[in-house]
Amino acid sequence: MTFGPRKRTPALIASAEATTAREQAEATLPAGIRIGGSWSWRMLAIAAVIGLFIYLVITLREIVVPFMIAILLAALLVPLVNFLVRHRWPKWLAIALAEIGLIAVVAGLVVLVVLQVRSGFPELQKQSIQAYDDFKQYLLASPLHLTNSDINRYLGQAGSALQKDSQALVSGAVSFGTTAGHVLAGLLLTLFATLFMLIDGKGIWAWVVRLFPRKSRLAVDGSGRAGWVTLTNFVRVQILVAFVDAVGIGLGAWIIGLFFGGFPLVIPITIAVFLGSFIPVVGALFSGVLAIFIALVYLNPFAALLMLAVVIAVQQIEGHVLQPFIMGTAVKVHPLAVVFAVAAGGFLAGIPGALFAVPVVATLNVMVNFVASGQWRTTPDPSLGQAVKNA
Repeated sequence: MTFGPRKRTPALIASAEATTAREQAEATLPAGIRIGGSWSWRMLAIAAVIGLFIYLVITLREIVVPFMIAILLAALLVPLVNFLVRHRWPKWLAIALAEIGLIAVVAGLVVLVVLQVRSGFPELQKQSIQAYDDFKQYLLASPLHLTNSDINRYLGQAGSALQKDSQALVSGAVSFGTTAGHVLAGLLLTLFATLFMLIDGKGIWAWVVRLFPRKSRLAVDGSGRAGWVTLTNFVRVQILVAFVDAVGIGLGAWIIGLFFGGFPLVIPITIAVFLGSFIPVVGALFSGVLAIFIALVYLNPFAALLMLAVVIAVQQIEGHVLQPFIMGTAVKVHPLAVVFAVAAGGFLAGIPGALFAVPVVATLNVMVNFVASGQWRTTPDPSLGQAVKNA
């Protein structure tokens, strides 16, 4: 059976003429316009996907935030569980010890802070009133020539401004029960998600990999493993950075207290700095402001200046030693990118966005670079095996 030339129907002729006309039109465009147009529609498509993803994350934040916290906790606890299993601990016992130990540590810190604040708050309240009276007397005797009526008028204006926002405060108080319920539900989701990640994290990841086309599974699996290593390094290094910040500011407050008859709430300040340091760059700074405020109210302005010097010194150590050398090596992200990532995350999602910005950026950076480098083609992970490739 022989085949002759295909008959050129009117539809084929019209299609060929349209293709030729389009090619001629494109040929008349400058090369820069053609390249710019090709890049533009691709960038718009990428931006649309990213925008849709951010919208879904913000909409489902009550599920996403616990899941993200669970991933960070799993990155912290998996090495401990693996260490115990290698030393012949039963896996169930290693997982139970890791999760229960984490809950015990967090609960212990909360109880310690509550006890310290309860014991020190009455004296701090008394000193705050005394500091206000001293400041008022200073204003009355200052070159500003303020009177009691002026100060009372300014306080009244501040009260009026606060009253204008009372509706938001009332709404927040009314929704407290709902918010508390969401927090409790998020806490339970975090604990359960962390538990299942510790029990069968590899199986969960293998299921995720099988959702992708067969030809891309090696790349997805390899990039995920590389991202997990980076995330684990980030959690370890961030704990070290938070510990250094907390010890530095807490020790500085204690030493200042030796010269001024004691520094109140040193332990709560130290814990607040430790927790705040998990928001890179700005977390420890804002928590250090609490120490400066207490020094100003409880002691005197000179002690507050000394506390400010301690906070700045600790921040300089973090910014010039810990972040560039330790954190930069661990997550392979430039410090400037860290600052902008924290700012963007905080703008989009508040405190959770600032908390997760750096680990998300660092992990995505490593995953994208792994796929783009093509390492998965030449040196696939031997631990992947045939299960993922042939699933």
